[in-house]
Amino acid sequence: MKRFLLLLVAISLCGSVVARADETIRAAQSRLKEGGFYFGEVNGTSSSETAAAVTRYQIRHGLPITGQLDAETMKSLRVAAPKTAAAPVASESETWRQMRKPDERFLRQMNRRSPAPRRAAVEPAGGPGTIRLSQERLRDYVGAFVLAGLDQRVGSELEFFADRVKYYDRGTIPREQIRRDLVRYSQRWPQRRFWLAGEVEVEPQSNSLLRVTFPLRYELRSAAERSRGKILKTIVVEVTGDDLQIVAVNERKAR
Repeated sequence: MKRFLLLLVAISLCGSVVARADETIRAAQSRLKEGGFYFGEVNGTSSSETAAAVTRYQIRHGLPITGQLDAETMKSLRVAAPKTAAAPVASESETWRQMRKPDERFLRQMNRRSPAPRRAAVEPAGGPGTIRLSQERLRDYVGAFVLAGLDQRVGSELEFFADRVKYYDRGTIPREQIRRDLVRYSQRWPQRRFWLAGEVEVEPQSNSLLRVTFPLRYELRSAAERSRGKILKTIVVEVTGDDLQIVAVNERKAR
Protein backbone atom coordinates (compact mmCIF):
# COMPACT_ATOMS: atom_id res chain seq x y z
CA MET A 1 0.00 0.00 0.00
CA LYS A 2 2.83 2.36 0.92
CA ARG A 3 4.53 1.69 -2.41
CA PHE A 4 1.27 2.35 -4.23
CA LEU A 5 0.85 5.71 -2.48
CA LEU A 6 4.44 6.68 -3.29
CA LEU A 7 3.81 5.77 -6.93
CA LEU A 8 0.68 7.95 -7.00
CA VAL A 9 2.63 10.87 -5.51
CA ALA A 10 5.39 10.44 -8.09
CA ILE A 11 2.88 10.32 -10.95
CA SER A 12 1.14 13.39 -9.56
CA LEU A 13 4.41 15.32 -9.32
CA CYS A 14 5.39 14.35 -12.88
CA GLY A 15 1.99 15.47 -14.12
CA SER A 16 2.39 18.76 -12.30
CA VAL A 17 5.80 19.36 -13.90
CA VAL A 18 4.43 18.57 -17.37
CA ALA A 19 1.46 20.84 -16.78
CA ARG A 20 3.74 23.71 -15.75
CA ALA A 21 5.91 23.14 -18.80
CA ASP A 22 2.82 23.10 -21.02
CA GLU A 23 1.61 26.35 -19.47
CA THR A 24 4.98 27.92 -20.22
CA ILE A 25 4.78 26.87 -23.87
CA ARG A 26 1.16 28.00 -24.08
CA ALA A 27 2.03 31.43 -22.66
CA ALA A 28 4.95 31.74 -25.09
CA GLN A 29 2.75 30.73 -28.02
CA SER A 30 0.25 33.40 -27.03
CA ARG A 31 2.95 36.10 -26.88
CA LEU A 32 4.47 34.99 -30.16
CA LYS A 33 1.07 34.98 -31.82
CA GLU A 34 0.43 38.54 -30.62
CA GLY A 35 3.76 39.58 -32.12
CA GLY A 36 3.07 37.91 -35.48
CA PHE A 37 5.71 35.22 -35.08
CA TYR A 38 3.39 32.23 -34.57
CA PHE A 39 0.29 31.20 -36.52
CA GLY A 40 -0.59 27.83 -35.00
CA GLU A 41 -2.89 26.86 -32.16
CA VAL A 42 -2.18 28.15 -28.65
CA ASN A 43 -2.28 24.71 -27.06
CA GLY A 44 0.91 24.34 -25.03
CA THR A 45 2.13 21.53 -27.28
CA SER A 46 5.77 21.23 -28.29
CA SER A 47 6.24 21.46 -32.05
CA SER A 48 8.73 22.50 -34.70
CA GLU A 49 6.33 25.30 -35.69
CA THR A 50 6.50 26.73 -32.16
CA ALA A 51 10.28 26.32 -32.04
CA ALA A 52 10.66 28.08 -35.40
CA ALA A 53 8.56 30.97 -34.07
CA VAL A 54 10.79 31.12 -30.98
CA THR A 55 13.88 31.19 -33.21
CA ARG A 56 12.48 33.96 -35.41
CA TYR A 57 11.75 35.97 -32.29
CA GLN A 58 15.30 35.41 -30.99
CA ILE A 59 16.84 36.48 -34.30
CA ARG A 60 14.90 39.74 -34.40
CA HIS A 61 15.38 40.63 -30.73
CA GLY A 62 19.14 40.12 -30.46
CA LEU A 63 18.84 37.00 -28.30
CA PRO A 64 21.06 33.91 -28.44
CA ILE A 65 19.81 31.65 -31.23
CA THR A 66 18.78 28.42 -29.50
CA GLY A 67 15.30 27.55 -30.78
CA GLN A 68 14.32 26.87 -27.17
CA LEU A 69 12.48 28.74 -24.43
CA ASP A 70 15.63 29.54 -22.49
CA ALA A 71 15.72 31.99 -19.60
CA GLU A 72 16.63 35.03 -21.74
CA THR A 73 13.87 34.34 -24.25
CA MET A 74 11.21 33.79 -21.58
CA LYS A 75 12.25 37.03 -19.90
CA SER A 76 12.00 38.93 -23.19
CA LEU A 77 8.57 37.41 -23.89
CA ARG A 78 7.49 38.20 -20.32
CA VAL A 79 6.67 34.55 -19.73
CA ALA A 80 7.04 33.17 -16.22
CA ALA A 81 9.77 30.56 -16.04
CA PRO A 82 8.77 27.15 -14.62
CA LYS A 83 10.37 26.08 -11.34
CA THR A 84 11.91 23.11 -13.12
CA ALA A 85 13.82 23.11 -16.39
CA ALA A 86 11.66 24.15 -19.31
CA ALA A 87 10.58 21.37 -21.64
CA PRO A 88 12.30 21.40 -25.05
CA VAL A 89 10.04 23.04 -27.62
CA ALA A 90 11.44 20.77 -30.36
CA SER A 91 14.75 19.23 -31.42
CA GLU A 92 17.31 21.40 -33.18
CA SER A 93 16.97 19.32 -36.36
CA GLU A 94 13.20 19.78 -36.52
CA THR A 95 13.54 23.50 -35.85
CA TRP A 96 16.17 24.46 -38.40
CA ARG A 97 14.44 22.39 -41.07
CA GLN A 98 11.21 24.25 -40.32
CA MET A 99 13.10 27.57 -40.41
CA ARG A 100 14.71 26.73 -43.73
CA LYS A 101 11.29 26.50 -45.41
CA PRO A 102 9.74 29.91 -46.12
CA ASP A 103 6.68 30.71 -43.98
CA GLU A 104 4.74 32.97 -46.32
CA ARG A 105 2.34 34.23 -43.64
CA PHE A 106 5.19 35.38 -41.44
CA LEU A 107 7.21 36.83 -44.31
CA ARG A 108 4.27 38.83 -45.65
CA GLN A 109 3.74 40.34 -42.23
CA MET A 110 7.42 41.16 -41.67
CA ASN A 111 7.82 42.63 -45.16
CA ARG A 112 4.88 44.96 -44.53
CA ARG A 113 6.64 46.22 -41.40
CA SER A 114 10.01 46.69 -43.12
CA PRO A 115 10.87 50.03 -44.74
CA ALA A 116 11.03 49.81 -48.54
CA PRO A 117 13.00 48.81 -50.41
CA ARG A 118 14.17 45.69 -48.55
CA ARG A 119 14.15 43.14 -51.33
CA ALA A 120 16.70 41.44 -53.48
CA ALA A 121 15.76 40.16 -56.91
CA VAL A 122 17.64 37.45 -58.76
CA GLU A 123 16.93 35.77 -62.07
CA PRO A 124 17.71 32.05 -61.69
CA ALA A 125 19.67 30.55 -64.56
CA GLY A 126 17.22 29.02 -66.99
CA GLY A 127 14.25 29.93 -64.80
CA PRO A 128 11.17 31.80 -65.98
CA GLY A 129 10.60 35.23 -64.47
CA THR A 130 12.35 36.81 -61.52
CA ILE A 131 12.48 35.27 -58.07
CA ARG A 132 12.24 37.85 -55.33
CA LEU A 133 13.71 36.99 -51.96
CA SER A 134 12.95 39.40 -49.15
CA GLN A 135 15.55 40.31 -46.59
CA GLU A 136 13.35 38.64 -43.96
CA ARG A 137 13.42 35.35 -45.90
CA LEU A 138 17.20 35.49 -45.95
CA ARG A 139 17.30 36.42 -42.27
CA ASP A 140 15.37 33.22 -41.52
CA TYR A 141 17.74 31.22 -43.72
CA VAL A 142 20.73 32.61 -41.82
CA GLY A 143 19.04 31.72 -38.52
CA ALA A 144 18.39 28.18 -39.73
CA PHE A 145 22.04 27.85 -40.80
CA VAL A 146 23.30 29.08 -37.42
CA LEU A 147 20.92 26.78 -35.53
CA ALA A 148 22.02 23.79 -37.61
CA GLY A 149 25.54 24.48 -36.36
CA LEU A 150 24.30 23.89 -32.81
CA ASP A 151 22.57 20.60 -33.64
CA GLN A 152 23.63 17.63 -31.53
CA ARG A 153 24.09 15.79 -34.80
CA VAL A 154 27.50 17.23 -35.64
CA GLY A 155 27.82 18.50 -39.19
CA SER A 156 24.12 19.18 -39.70
CA GLU A 157 24.87 22.49 -41.42
CA LEU A 158 26.50 20.47 -44.20
CA GLU A 159 22.99 20.10 -45.65
CA PHE A 160 23.07 23.82 -46.49
CA PHE A 161 26.18 23.51 -48.68
CA ALA A 162 26.45 22.71 -52.38
CA ASP A 163 28.54 19.74 -53.53
CA ARG A 164 31.58 21.99 -53.93
CA VAL A 165 32.06 25.22 -51.99
CA LYS A 166 34.53 28.10 -52.03
CA TYR A 167 35.40 27.60 -48.38
CA TYR A 168 37.13 30.47 -46.55
CA ASP A 169 40.78 30.71 -47.67
CA ARG A 170 41.00 27.04 -48.66
CA GLY A 171 39.72 27.42 -52.19
CA THR A 172 36.93 25.29 -53.61
CA ILE A 173 36.59 22.01 -51.73
CA PRO A 174 34.08 19.11 -51.67
CA ARG A 175 31.45 18.58 -48.97
CA GLU A 176 33.36 15.69 -47.38
CA GLN A 177 36.27 18.00 -46.52
CA ILE A 178 33.80 20.50 -45.08
CA ARG A 179 32.24 17.75 -42.96
CA ARG A 180 35.63 16.89 -41.46
CA ASP A 181 36.26 20.55 -40.71
CA LEU A 182 32.88 20.88 -38.96
CA VAL A 183 33.62 17.81 -36.82
CA ARG A 184 36.98 19.28 -35.75
CA TYR A 185 35.34 22.62 -34.93
CA SER A 186 32.67 20.93 -32.81
CA GLN A 187 35.27 18.90 -30.93
CA ARG A 188 37.36 21.98 -30.20
CA TRP A 189 34.37 24.09 -29.11
CA PRO A 190 31.69 21.82 -27.62
CA GLN A 191 29.84 24.80 -26.10
CA ARG A 192 28.76 27.47 -28.57
CA ARG A 193 26.42 30.47 -28.49
CA PHE A 194 25.60 32.79 -31.39
CA TRP A 195 23.66 36.04 -31.81
CA LEU A 196 22.66 37.77 -35.02
CA ALA A 197 24.15 41.16 -34.18
CA GLY A 198 22.68 43.47 -36.82
CA GLU A 199 21.17 43.71 -40.27
CA VAL A 200 21.43 41.13 -43.03
CA GLU A 201 22.84 42.77 -46.18
CA VAL A 202 21.97 41.27 -49.56
CA GLU A 203 23.73 41.87 -52.89
CA PRO A 204 22.42 40.16 -56.05
CA GLN A 205 25.23 38.57 -58.05
CA SER A 206 25.26 37.17 -61.56
CA ASN A 207 22.79 34.49 -62.61
CA SER A 208 21.06 32.87 -59.62
CA LEU A 209 23.47 33.97 -56.87
CA LEU A 210 23.02 36.23 -53.86
CA ARG A 211 25.75 37.48 -51.55
CA VAL A 212 24.45 37.61 -47.98
CA THR A 213 26.52 39.31 -45.24
CA PHE A 214 25.57 39.41 -41.57
CA PRO A 215 27.24 40.27 -38.23
CA LEU A 216 27.44 37.36 -35.83
CA ARG A 217 28.41 37.58 -32.17
CA TYR A 218 29.77 34.40 -30.62
CA GLU A 219 30.87 32.76 -27.38
CA LEU A 220 32.86 29.52 -27.64
CA ARG A 221 33.96 27.32 -24.75
CA SER A 222 35.79 24.13 -24.02
CA ALA A 223 37.23 22.70 -20.83
CA ALA A 224 40.57 24.40 -21.54
CA GLU A 225 39.77 27.65 -23.34
CA ARG A 226 37.14 30.15 -24.37
CA SER A 227 36.72 32.71 -27.11
CA ARG A 228 34.24 35.49 -27.72
CA GLY A 229 33.85 38.27 -30.24
CA LYS A 230 32.07 39.36 -33.37
CA ILE A 231 32.55 38.49 -37.02
CA LEU A 232 31.12 39.57 -40.34
CA LYS A 233 30.15 36.38 -42.11
CA THR A 234 29.45 36.23 -45.83
CA ILE A 235 27.73 33.41 -47.66
CA VAL A 236 26.99 33.24 -51.36
CA VAL A 237 23.78 31.32 -51.94
CA GLU A 238 22.35 29.90 -55.14
CA VAL A 239 18.59 29.95 -55.65
CA THR A 240 17.42 26.42 -56.46
CA GLY A 241 13.64 26.41 -56.77
CA ASP A 242 12.18 27.19 -53.35
CA ASP A 243 15.45 26.43 -51.57
CA LEU A 244 18.90 27.98 -51.31
CA GLN A 245 22.30 26.33 -51.17
CA ILE A 246 25.60 27.83 -50.09
CA VAL A 247 28.30 27.89 -52.78
CA ALA A 248 30.82 30.11 -50.93
CA VAL A 249 31.49 31.15 -47.33
CA ASN A 250 33.95 33.51 -45.68
CA GLU A 251 34.27 35.70 -42.59
CA ARG A 252 36.34 38.45 -41.04
CA LYS A 253 36.65 40.00 -37.62
CA ALA A 254 34.27 42.85 -36.85
CA ARG A 255 34.50 45.62 -34.29
